[in-house]
Amino acid sequence: MGWKSTLLKPFAKYIARSIDRWAAAPLAAQEQVFRHLMQQVSKTRFGKDHQLQSHTTYAAFREQVPLRDYEGLKPYVELIKQGQKDVLWPGRPAYFAKTSGTTSGVKYIPLTKDSLPNHFGTARNALFNYYARSGKGHWLDGKMIFLSGSPEMQEVAGIKTGRLSGIVNHQVPAWLRTNQLPSYPTNIIEDWETKLEGIVKETFPADMRLISGIPPWVQMYYERLLDVTGKRYVKDIFPNYKVFVYGGVNFEPYRNALEELVGKRLDSVETYPASEGFVAFQDSQTEPGLLLNVASGIFFEFVPADEIFNEHPTRLSLAEVDLGVNYAIIINSNAGLWGYNLGDTVEFVSNKPYRLRVTGRI
Repeated sequence: MGWKSTLLKPFAKYIARSIDRWAAAPLAAQEQVFRHLMQQVSKTRFGKDHQLQSHTTYAAFREQVPLRDYEGLKPYVELIKQGQKDVLWPGRPAYFAKTSGTTSGVKYIPLTKDSLPNHFGTARNALFNYYARSGKGHWLDGKMIFLSGSPEMQEVAGIKTGRLSGIVNHQVPAWLRTNQLPSYPTNIIEDWETKLEGIVKETFPADMRLISGIPPWVQMYYERLLDVTGKRYVKDIFPNYKVFVYGGVNFEPYRNALEELVGKRLDSVETYPASEGFVAFQDSQTEPGLLLNVASGIFFEFVPADEIFNEHPTRLSLAEVDLGVNYAIIINSNAGLWGYNLGDTVEFVSNKPYRLRVTGRI
């Protein structure tokens, strides 16, 4: 092993032990998150509008805070954009994650100083957990590529605004940046075809060991890489490439094509990130499902999917869910999202620990 993987091995084990602790006591972790959220929201405009106090119980919370999508949140976001503070969370957001919705047009999802560790920290923890469980940390000693949106930021009402993947890119620590590709000038290219050419040019001579991105982007990258180099398989270009990190879409429709392009089966780490919060990640190479991220600033609720459009749907805490039931997932978070319908449906495959799989969209 190289010096980075050797130096970081104790930290990887520490992260894995930490995950074990909260995964073994998920309800206590959720209660702690809920208490902290109530303490903070009580100081905000939203909290005052909904009579939320530091001692508000979950039973009272779900009576006082209706479910909402982005349209329901938008009036509060507009107040933030007008320069107001203490609207959804104390202070002002550190960023807006700008995303296009299917029904709401452009969305401006607040990310706060408190919620940023949920995004970058969970992604980091998923990888270090993989290292600790598998003993495979060689990816730390070579190059990594994160196929993502542009990290270039704009400003909206004095708040830095951009794609979530670009915002997270700014959180990468200096010790990891030396491993990271593509370069910043290539990464900020907006046109995907032009950007892809730049990525291929920068990466095919490199010692790539970890590749991360949504499967359709990675498939295009593999195909162009093979076209340019004339090689038959990606493994012939990157002999030390061993782990693939993905999220955002169902991997199964792409699995066979990607493995054929690589020329071998790789270890993979699945993640469930969203602009609104990092929901879950793959914590095991042998057990099905993704581990629910219960100790990272999000208090989860679940609504039976067939009730989500009811006037008074059933709202369940984690303690009340059953295995094998299709639920709409609702988040309350330290980004200032309250009773927020993420738009996804999930099904629990385990409750010791709580692991789920994504089943679709509302």
